[in-house]
Amino acid sequence: MKALLIVDLQNDFLPGGALPAPDGKQIIPVVNKLLDRFELVIASKDWHPEDSIHFEKWPLHCLANSEGAAFPAGLEQSKINTVVLKGTRNSDDGYSAFEATNLQLNNYLAENKVDELYICGLTTEYCVKNTVLDALDANYKTYVFRDAVEAVKAKAGDEEKAWQEMQSAGASIVYSEEIRKNA
Repeated sequence: MKALLIVDLQNDFLPGGALPAPDGKQIIPVVNKLLDRFELVIASKDWHPEDSIHFEKWPLHCLANSEGAAFPAGLEQSKINTVVLKGTRNSDDGYSAFEATNLQLNNYLAENKVDELYICGLTTEYCVKNTVLDALDANYKTYVFRDAVEAVKAKAGDEEKAWQEMQSAGASIVYSEEIRKNA
């Protein structure tokens, strides 16, 4: 079984949000096209408490139940089967979707007999990269959509370094047009 995992496609990571990926909005139509190509679609959300240690490094963003933590209006949410929440404790950063606290993602994927994971979302050099590396560590055949991932670009060079790290670890970099319905 193949599944699509949308990482943190949330308002605060889009232009106008608290921690935006400058070109983040351009991936929404690409992600929407991908939704029809997978039977199982999972989305992760940053879901931070106000007193999170995460905010020692980052501006306040994706506070639980806030508009910034919501999916953008343009995302076709009805096609998402389940949402995993990460960074929910004040003592963790929650960079990877595999750190979700409301649902153990690895167990969920195993229950659904997923062996191939296709990943898109925000942001390349943090949450996407950490999710991809954890997927590879969990022995999923892992694909990352080059045209459906964007970086926050907090530090020069980190985006390209993240792509190299994911590929070196074993992820396959693909483009959305390569994937047909029922991937």
